[in-house]
Parts: sequence; structure tokens; C-alpha cells
Amino acid sequence: MAKKRGPKYEQIIDAAVKVIAENGYHHSQVSKIAKEAGVADGTIYLYFKNKEDILISLFEEKMGTFVEKSKDHLEQETSIERKMLLLIEMHLRQLEDDYDLAIVTQLELRQSNIALRNRINEVLKGYLGLIDSILEEGLEVGYFNENLDRRIARQIIFGAIDEVVTNWVMKDHRYNLVALAEPLNATLLNGLKK
Repeated sequence: MAKKRGPKYEQIIDAAVKVIAENGYHHSQVSKIAKEAGVADGTIYLYFKNKEDILISLFEEKMGTFVEKSKDHLEQETSIERKMLLLIEMHLRQLEDDYDLAIVTQLELRQSNIALRNRINEVLKGYLGLIDSILEEGLEVGYFNENLDRRIARQIIFGAIDEVVTNWVMKDHRYNLVALAEPLNATLLNGLKK
């Protein structure tokens, strides 16, 4: 059965981000999410099976939107340097612009059970595919060393971006996150170039 969509769905997703960021996943009752969304508790269950479904759905929604937007922007760039920088900038900007979402993605999604983590990993495949496409193109045009292990390179790139954001969240977002995009890009590309 496909999920119901619409304004209330979006309200619930946005409310869940806020409530989970403020209270932590385990202390975020469905009733708190419903109150923040301005809907009755029962309305939540018209859109989601349970709290876990809300968490996965918000990640799917936010990540899916990010991946689609990123694909569109990346297709307009021609150089590997610009593509990588653009991906990093977009990643950092999305989370800098929504600190609650940053808390949820960097802290709360990691405290989940194995079944939930497996579902999150499925959602991440679209994002990792963006990194793979940059690596593949870089290999094709000779930008990267032909012996580059794409799987390890993808893990390094994602891990570095992820760690930069996590550190920013842990430091209570006291500095400009997007300003780190260029030095991060340069560091990554210098390590992967021919």
C-alpha cells in the first residue's frame, strides 16, 4: 500500500524532525509529534504505521529530495572538481539550514536498532550513487588514478563529509558549516587525484 501524501503528511514529517531533535528519538512520543504537527494522534496513523515508520519516512523524504535536487545540479556541471564541490556544498548547506534535521541525521538515526539501520542504508544508496557517478566519470576522463578502489573512495568521501557535519553538530553549530566545503573538497580531491 502506497503512503498517503499531502499537506498533513508534510506537517507530520516537519514536526517529527523538530520533536526528535528536541527530545531524542526514544523520548519522542507519537502524541508529541501529533501536537507539534497540529493534528490528532489518530491522524498520524493514517500516514504512518508507527514512530519508526515516521523516522524512516522523514529520512526518505529529506534524502530523496536532496538526491533529486543534487542530480539536477550535478548534471549542469562539467568538471569533476566542481561536481564534487557542489555535492559537498549542497550536503553542508541542507544541514546548516536545518539544524534540527542535522541533529536527527547525525545523532538520532545512529542510535536505532539493526532493522532500522538496514532501512536507512537502503535510503542512503541513492546518495552514495551520486558519489559513485562522480568517481566513475573521474575515472573515465583520467582525473582519478586508474587503480582507485571506488568502494573505498566512496566510503572516504561520504565518511569525511559526514564527520565534518557531526563535528559541527557536536560543537553546537558555532561556526559556518558551508565554509568548510572548499577545504574539504580540496583535501578529498588531492588525496584521490592521479
